[in-house]
Amino acid sequence: MTKYIFVTGGVVSSLGKGLAASSIGCLLETRGLKVQMMKLDPYINVDPGTMSPFQHGEVFVTDDGAETDLDLGHYERFTNAKLTKANNWTSGRIYLSVIEKERRGDYLGKTIQVIPHITDEIKMAVRVVAEKEQPNVLIVEIGGTVGDIESLPFMEAIRQIGNEEGRGNAIYVHVTLVPYIAAAGELKTKPTQHSVKELREIGIAPDILLCRSDRPLSLDLRRKIALFCNVQENAVISALDVKTIYEVPLAFHEQELDELIVESLNLKEEFPHADLKNWRELVATIKEPSTGEVKIAIVGKYVELEDSYKSLREALTHAGVANNLKVNVNWIESESLIDDENYQTRLQDYDAILVPGGFGKRGISGMIRAIKYARKSGTPYFGICLGMQTACVEFARNLCGLRDADSTEFNAETPFPIIFKLRDLVGVDELGGTMRLGAWQCELKEGSLVRDIYKNSPEISERHRHRYEFNPEFRQVLEKEGLVFSGVSPDGKFVEIIELPRDAHPFFVGCQFHPEYKSKPLNAHPLFVSFVKAAWENRVNSENLKDDVTSDKQIEMPERAAVAGEE
Repeated sequence: MTKYIFVTGGVVSSLGKGLAASSIGCLLETRGLKVQMMKLDPYINVDPGTMSPFQHGEVFVTDDGAETDLDLGHYERFTNAKLTKANNWTSGRIYLSVIEKERRGDYLGKTIQVIPHITDEIKMAVRVVAEKEQPNVLIVEIGGTVGDIESLPFMEAIRQIGNEEGRGNAIYVHVTLVPYIAAAGELKTKPTQHSVKELREIGIAPDILLCRSDRPLSLDLRRKIALFCNVQENAVISALDVKTIYEVPLAFHEQELDELIVESLNLKEEFPHADLKNWRELVATIKEPSTGEVKIAIVGKYVELEDSYKSLREALTHAGVANNLKVNVNWIESESLIDDENYQTRLQDYDAILVPGGFGKRGISGMIRAIKYARKSGTPYFGICLGMQTACVEFARNLCGLRDADSTEFNAETPFPIIFKLRDLVGVDELGGTMRLGAWQCELKEGSLVRDIYKNSPEISERHRHRYEFNPEFRQVLEKEGLVFSGVSPDGKFVEIIELPRDAHPFFVGCQFHPEYKSKPLNAHPLFVSFVKAAWENRVNSENLKDDVTSDKQIEMPERAAVAGEE
């Protein structure tokens, strides 16, 4: 029978409930349990697909094409759980489902109410995952904070599930804040006390408290929190800030959190011990890699909020571990390169350049400048989604003589639409859920760099999230000038990967998909591993290549046209 762990949060948002839930899942898996995870988000959006990255962070995509909360990325990285659309529900999606049932007459004329109809729909969503996946433990995180009006139906639903399952089959873990007040010179427990009070008024008594703070909790403070929040003293767990997020499971294990959970759920006898050997080695390598370090520039549109590229940042960390390297990432706002006369000097400091995904025209000229620099200087380049599209535009402009080449996303009137709207979306104006989403197959060209990177696999599967595609009418033109189309869909319809020949450039790869979604700390994605390795080789062996950034000596492809402003 599936056991349940419900993770809630209080006081403020961004306390790290997703990382806490993921770390609990990680610890339980090291004991041999099968874990599944869910995120219930109180916001009214049906999914985060149409939300601004500045507000919400990145959108994580599952194999079945669901656009989900970024915490599902943490779940997949920390555990072996295979996640789908069923693992992320929002208020908007719950209400939409109930309203659709009401319109069909499924409720036989009854008055539809929050209780029981909305709460029943939430409970059913949770039960479906438990019944389909049959995990030992299902961890369910509730977004937002206790006391939010929109989260009340979710809180009521998990209260009911706890009652229905009975003691020993469901527990509640509450993540809260213990702030340090500098003027008083001490940590304060009142925010935690009030947060637990709010939770208990809803009818939920937390079994475990994860207390976020920037310094350790004293024994007296733990006792005080335990007394006023009505939990056992050993159930007050300190959640300190750590150097790497992958250290969190180890910190929790040291405080015997996993021991407490398996005891509370009557699972200790069957799953008595945790094996954290691999995880300890991972953290040790992240903190003190033995080979060296590389410096990588990410030239993007949403760099003001790192969560906009959360999976990307983690994938680079994983690749660093695989190469025993420290990966230092510098975020460069692509707009800042547009009018910067010294942009080449700025980019000279980096061992490699990456242009990630994004939407809209803002900052595109800066990205193209960075791509041109990488191509001409022999600096390893990795373009993801928009980064592949802009690489194709740069190549067309500067090596194929197509001066005004562009994407119709940025210039609908361009005479050379190298990138255009997905043919399947012509006439579709709705934005939500209409992109090319989820896992799609890709055939790799024999003898290509990416074929070698994927260990000579003829076909791969990667996750997509894009509204525009490469225009196949221009494939022959770009191929003639040396661009290699090394990955295409099995039906030949979509270009998935482009690269420059290995004798012309050490590493220049663009992919339409998002490989970062499938990278894990103990199983880094091969494209990122190869990219970071190329950055290291560039750092060690290629310092002289940066002496003359205006030379095309690394690529025997004379430029046939120049674009104003060196775009």
